[in-house]
Amino acid sequence: MKCVSIDLDGTLLNDVHQISSANKEVIKKLKDNHIEVILNTGRQYPDVIKVAGVSELEVPIFCLNGSMMYAPNGELLYETTLSIELYKELLTVLRPLDVGILVYTNQGGFPATLPQLRGKAWDEIQAMFDNQNYDSILDLKNVKIYKLIAIVDETNIAKIADVKETLRKLDTISFSSSFPNNCEITSNEAQKGKAIRRYENLKNLSFDEIYSFGDGGNDVTQFEVSTRSFAMENAPEDIKKRASDLTKSNNEDGVAYAIEHILKLV
Repeated sequence: MKCVSIDLDGTLLNDVHQISSANKEVIKKLKDNHIEVILNTGRQYPDVIKVAGVSELEVPIFCLNGSMMYAPNGELLYETTLSIELYKELLTVLRPLDVGILVYTNQGGFPATLPQLRGKAWDEIQAMFDNQNYDSILDLKNVKIYKLIAIVDETNIAKIADVKETLRKLDTISFSSSFPNNCEITSNEAQKGKAIRRYENLKNLSFDEIYSFGDGGNDVTQFEVSTRSFAMENAPEDIKKRASDLTKSNNEDGVAYAIEHILKLV
């Protein structure tokens, strides 16, 4: 069986965060040809299904870099979390680095999720971080913590290298960047590539061919398990080097172009 795993932001979505008609149509054609299509994203589920057209695709959705996996009908198939002890440890190592911290939980994002920051000035975003009591998140009843994002203003991207260097000392986490100014931190079981293989086992499937599409550091693990991997033209140069192939940008229907003209799957 063939599988196509597609990142969302910067890949399937264009720069105004819409799924083009060409990309919608190619996903329908893949499904008609009995090819498994997966949305594989760093977003949390509520932020994914808010995107116009996503629900109509009726495909599995892997969220938070594989921390949570959902069936097409919204059924939760799998989740992995960061322990309370690990959350406290991460706060201890991140706070001295002078970065903003987003916390993704089963009760929402604190102080927000990444899409909710869109359009805000950095001063406004910084105020949100300054006003957030990160310890009080643990007081929420039955709280589960799925992901942390360390984020900086785009003028301070060099700080992300310091974050990654610090995090390399922890062997129970996985981290990667969905954008150059952030570092997403999850359980080491939460990776896009692992999620694809886990889905195979959960559904008793065997993917003899896997094709993946992405534009960020969190897409590298899905590239690594793929027969062929496609970086978008808008991806950073280091991500393009990690993929086997290159396609057009997210604003030029790069997913549809590769599937129709390079892979010829439909």
